Amino acid sequence: MLIIPAVDIHHGKCVRLTQGRLDQETIYSNDPVFVARLWQTRGAKMLHLIDLDGAYTGCVQHWELITKIRESLSIPIQFGGGVRKLSTVEKLNKIGIDRIIISTIVVSNPEETKKIVKKFKNKIVVACDVKEGKISIGGWKDIVPLNLKEFVQKVVDLGINKIIITDIDKEGMLEGVDGEKIKKYLEEIKDFGLEIILSGGVTTIEDIKKIKELETYGVKGVIIGKALYAETISFEEALKITNKSS
Repeated sequence: MLIIPAVDIHHGKCVRLTQGRLDQETIYSNDPVFVARLWQTRGAKMLHLIDLDGAYTGCVQHWELITKIRESLSIPIQFGGGVRKLSTVEKLNKIGIDRIIISTIVVSNPEETKKIVKKFKNKIVVACDVKEGKISIGGWKDIVPLNLKEFVQKVVDLGINKIIITDIDKEGMLEGVDGEKIKKYLEEIKDFGLEIILSGGVTTIEDIKKIKELETYGVKGVIIGKALYAETISFEEALKITNKSS
């Protein structure tokens, strides 16, 4: 199981938000490229890179930074934030992004999504961002009347088999993972046979142990953001736990 550090970019800086809210922002570095390099140096096998400005505006904003980070790393990069057109996916592919996250367009533009999947199926990951039991899109600004299972059904129907489940209620709160809720979600979608990455609420090593126990549901990794920057969790210790039976 992968431990995937998150680098979120807002106004050119590396930040973390609480529950996706811009008014609850903590700036951790003015140099996201340096931070990305640091995670690779410390042993990360993949980086989770998000353009928050892209997510909020609906169009990728930080092309120069994204390109610099890609050029600076040798590990795979998973990128999201404002990916709502085939042309954007083509550009991200051209600069070498390994996994491309989509979400909003699955609901807002199914036809464009089909075009993307037809050309880049193996690179596409869908973010399933859940707030109070419903799917959130548009940079987490909008709630749609779909629960996780209903949304995942749409994803599977498109031919995509990789998803990220984020518990927005816990995201950036440093309150720990809601293990029972996550297990319930995984039970609901277990028959789809998906590759799953979890996100939201990881705070301590105990959270990593809880998630490690969910590997049988297809959990392949966990994204960690604020807990790494606030140092409530040791990245190296997390790696040791996930590598024990790998």
